[in-house]
Amino acid sequence: MIKNQKKATLFALLAVLMWSTVATAFKITLSYFTPVQMLLVSSFTTIMLLTIICLVQKKLHLLKSYFLNRPWFYLTMGLINPFFYYLILFEAYNLLPAQQAQSLNYTWAIALSILAVPFLGQKLSKKDIVAIILGYSGVLIIATKGDLLALDFASPLGVLLAIFSTLLWAMYWILNSKNSADPIVSLLLCFLLGFPAILIATPILSDFNMLDWQGWLGAVYIGLFEMGFAFVAWLSALRYAQNTAKISNLIFISPFVSLLLLNWIIKEPIYPATIAGLVFIISGLLIQQIKSQKN
Repeated sequence: MIKNQKKATLFALLAVLMWSTVATAFKITLSYFTPVQMLLVSSFTTIMLLTIICLVQKKLHLLKSYFLNRPWFYLTMGLINPFFYYLILFEAYNLLPAQQAQSLNYTWAIALSILAVPFLGQKLSKKDIVAIILGYSGVLIIATKGDLLALDFASPLGVLLAIFSTLLWAMYWILNSKNSADPIVSLLLCFLLGFPAILIATPILSDFNMLDWQGWLGAVYIGLFEMGFAFVAWLSALRYAQNTAKISNLIFISPFVSLLLLNWIIKEPIYPATIAGLVFIISGLLIQQIKSQKN
């Protein structure tokens, strides 16, 4: 693919715009569907979308060979994403204000640096340690709404689930780091293998009584944009990019745009502690970004 920084920036901004809307979409949809119902519809939508993309790209035949070469790898990946990761993330959104769940979710890159120590044999640098301290200080500020001394969590379970989801997402990318297969085909295979678990979990955790059209509309939107088009747009941005660092930095726009949308669309008041905590988290991520650029 011929490098084109303008195209890369356009695709990256499209991905950032789509990711900026999903916290609002999650919260609206959860007022009509349970977390597992939302996951059922959204993941099925993503499967349909990725199947069409692979069909157009004439890569659908790769599914069989990928699975036969590494069946246990893809089964594990499918259970992590979409099943466990999104189920836990959606439940966190169900229990917490969207601004809290979304902000806590941005610490997954910090969790990645921690898990890389035991799983990839990497060492924590001084900058990593500073990033971790800043990131999880931000988590504490957000989770307690700034009342650090009282340590009063509105929903301790919601906070734990949000943080656990970041560990799962980091684990997914660690396992995926040595996978040289086509990323879109691999993602489709993960969703195909994870979907039966979602289907089994739906009547256990909830039911199939999904009659509200608003829930369907929201879940389909999530499947198309959070799980589907945004991923494809981001991959396209990285492939076109002459300077991937400039592209990667655009992701830091997303949480702040998301807060504005939450306030504007669903009228969720933005807590000063959320802004403060998010600044801590983004500062930690920027320190990591500077380190990765130097490396």
